[in-house]
Amino acid sequence: MVSSGVLLILAGCGSWQRVGTSTTVTPETQLLGLLDADATYGRLGHLVATGQLSYVGSVAFVPGAGDSTRALIGLSLANREFAFQRDGQGFGARYRVDYQFDQPGSPPKVVGHDQPIRVATFQETLRSDESILLQEQVTLAPGDYTVTVKVRDLSNGQLGTATRKFTVPAFRAGSFTAPVLAYQVRARGARTDSLSIVMNPRGTVAYGGDTLLVYFEGVGYKAPATIPLQVRDDRDSLVFQTQVHFSGTREVESQYIRLAPDSVPLGQLEFILGDTTTGTRRTSALVSFSSAWVVTNFDDLISLLRYFGADNKLSRIQKAKSTDRGELWKQFYHDTDPIPTTPNNEALELYFARVAIANQRYRTEGGPGWRTDRGEVYIVLGDPDEIYDASPTLQYAGRYYQWNYTEYRIVLLFQDQTGFGRFRLTPASRSDFERVKARVQPAR
Repeated sequence: MVSSGVLLILAGCGSWQRVGTSTTVTPETQLLGLLDADATYGRLGHLVATGQLSYVGSVAFVPGAGDSTRALIGLSLANREFAFQRDGQGFGARYRVDYQFDQPGSPPKVVGHDQPIRVATFQETLRSDESILLQEQVTLAPGDYTVTVKVRDLSNGQLGTATRKFTVPAFRAGSFTAPVLAYQVRARGARTDSLSIVMNPRGTVAYGGDTLLVYFEGVGYKAPATIPLQVRDDRDSLVFQTQVHFSGTREVESQYIRLAPDSVPLGQLEFILGDTTTGTRRTSALVSFSSAWVVTNFDDLISLLRYFGADNKLSRIQKAKSTDRGELWKQFYHDTDPIPTTPNNEALELYFARVAIANQRYRTEGGPGWRTDRGEVYIVLGDPDEIYDASPTLQYAGRYYQWNYTEYRIVLLFQDQTGFGRFRLTPASRSDFERVKARVQPAR
């Protein structure tokens, strides 16, 4: 359970930040648009932060005591959003989160907390995946609200703000909640009971990975009732349907289903509980190749994996029939997973995190940063141990950067031959890099 204001450090999930755009739309920039989580999650109705600190959130509603409604707010953040400092044997950061609910004609309701974050190693401070979950439960009267969430890093003052309008529903006898996407949940039986839930703020699940947990509640049924549940894809095709049964024996009846993500198509899914007779409540989810990446097309995925290695396996997927690609991807995911006991493939998570970072760092070279020579080297080998400006004193000779990798016993030189800031590996360094890359990638 994640209680009010408490954060949970998770492993294996991930997040993406906006990676930039280009005035010229090329295949590479179109691919990187797939990693623009802000736009995707905004279309799905999530809270999406603007400002210096990035996060994604969602809001769900369940019945509260009496006639009230309980709003559940979940936020998904990455460690690297915060400025960590040495704290004893590890590293620490502090943040403040404020939740404000504005309703016309009523004073705003504000809840805020200061909280610490502590991690054991410096490497953990650089995590770009979904490493932090924040949750809040607030009791509200039904009606229309504007919800504003602010997360501020107390070390450097950086702030991220997300705002969205919501209608807080009333839960009368014989009603039900919208589906709530979660990682964990524990059933309850009365409106006054607390709801123990770990929300899935992004509503995203990895194709071929863990199951998607969908939770909902029936309220105040006096007799048995059956409510239809449909799951439809982004083309409005029916991909799954079942019936939810409420016995009418409790004030609140908790129900959930689990869907294996490889049993439904890639892309957006809409969960529709109810029909024209009962009314409907809806929630959207996303099935991607990973909970970290908003990539839902095999051809796009293979293009983005050009530096990952395992070329023969990727080629098999690319050449396979569309009906066979799902099974081949699951096999690829399993074969390249360095820690099979976890639900996620850490090698792929690290690779795509580096793609996003490289695109930000080296985008000044006139194209997508991940397609530059420095971007390629960073994606394959990570950060160098040392970087030197090795430019000669004669300006006409061009600028050089020298990257030293102690582990691989390699020194790479990048030269700006044109004077426009486009650094390329020298021929000798390209040869050295390809030799090291061949040693690094076969393990996959």
